[in-house]
Amino acid sequence: MSKILLVGANHAGTAAANTILDNYPGSELTIVDRNDNISYLGCGTALWIGRQISGSEGLFYSSAEALAAKGAKVCMETEVEFVDFGAKTAAARTKDGGVLSLSYDKLILAMGSLPIIPKIPGIELENIQTVKLFQDGRQANALLDNPEIKTVAVIGAGYIGVELAEAVRRRGRRALLFEAESTSLASYYDESLTADMDKVLGDNGVELHFGERVQSFKGDKKVSGVVTDKGEYQIDMAIMAIGFRPNASLAAGHLDTIGNGAISVDLHQRTSLPDVYAIGDCASIYSNALRGWTYIALATNAVRSGIVAAHNVCGTPLESSGVQGANGISIFGYNMVSAGLSEKAAKKAGFSPLVTDYAALQKPAFMANNNEVKLRIVYDSGTRRVLGAQMASYENISMCIHMFSLAIEEGVTLDKLKLLDIFFLPHFNQPYNYITMAALNAK
Repeated sequence: MSKILLVGANHAGTAAANTILDNYPGSELTIVDRNDNISYLGCGTALWIGRQISGSEGLFYSSAEALAAKGAKVCMETEVEFVDFGAKTAAARTKDGGVLSLSYDKLILAMGSLPIIPKIPGIELENIQTVKLFQDGRQANALLDNPEIKTVAVIGAGYIGVELAEAVRRRGRRALLFEAESTSLASYYDESLTADMDKVLGDNGVELHFGERVQSFKGDKKVSGVVTDKGEYQIDMAIMAIGFRPNASLAAGHLDTIGNGAISVDLHQRTSLPDVYAIGDCASIYSNALRGWTYIALATNAVRSGIVAAHNVCGTPLESSGVQGANGISIFGYNMVSAGLSEKAAKKAGFSPLVTDYAALQKPAFMANNNEVKLRIVYDSGTRRVLGAQMASYENISMCIHMFSLAIEEGVTLDKLKLLDIFFLPHFNQPYNYITMAALNAK
């Protein structure tokens, strides 16, 4: 019987645990997590805060009790403080200060990520918080229940920041959105698409402060102001949404890492030491667009990596097929989805990209309830390989990005899309589909 120690049990850890427990009953699995809950769908936090869902109950899909019922030993509110990789032991501390000594045959590290908190004056003031854990969402809700909280600064206009700015507005509060870049969602889309999202945000009352860096917070115990390189603003609450970094301190000095500190793994999720695996946001990931290793903190990536590691740990060889970083967002009904690289990201990665843009109504003009769809395809000028795709519309265009995700994974060229067999029916689309039209109009 193999003794498996799993450190961390959110999305990656839960996926690994369920895979082991459901498929390898002979394994002895011990799970250690420092939180008091697992499987929290943080992507639903903004929906909860913005009252688009009735509560947080549906944001959990597993529990310590459910995993224990399958046969795991689960130690919640317990933090692994040290791993002796040579002796294959770990020391953990419980909530009440007790120390656990744990041994293992195989180790899976799934510590996740931590919010990036800049070291700026005033960051320690009350009513400044991150929104990642369930507890964070609960606290943000409680603050917004207070009628004295009238103005909220959201720092960072990535996915989480934009979603939280919408949530603040849906709660009837003034929302100030600060971002050092010149537009929202700059890590995922080019400005030809983000300009539309910026307009949606502005039209719905979000006050946009792009190209503006936060330098400090002001206040006496509680935050009352934010100071940037362009001005000073009175606020009652601030939400930090700058981004995340890998929580990989246990690996420091022991395991190979990539530039940002994420644990380096192979396609089996193996680290640089035998019998040690890393999954989820604490680990690197293979990008099929880049054709190289990188860091992409997404729950979908975490789940896949957990499944891959679990099978390999238990003796079934399985390789990851890599990822495209497929993602999406819906703000005030406006939908944006992308996969792979934007033009800007492709240039930064050393490609010589070309783009083809196309915009058309989703359905023929005679059809009611019909909105424009924008599509941008990024491709390599030399090989013509598809590197990325971006779409935006009030239509639900989410399923279309899955096709582009597969195209990137398989190395499909832009020219393969020109005569792609796409069905036509007025209820759904146009006879000249925007995918094929974008490809036909490309250089």
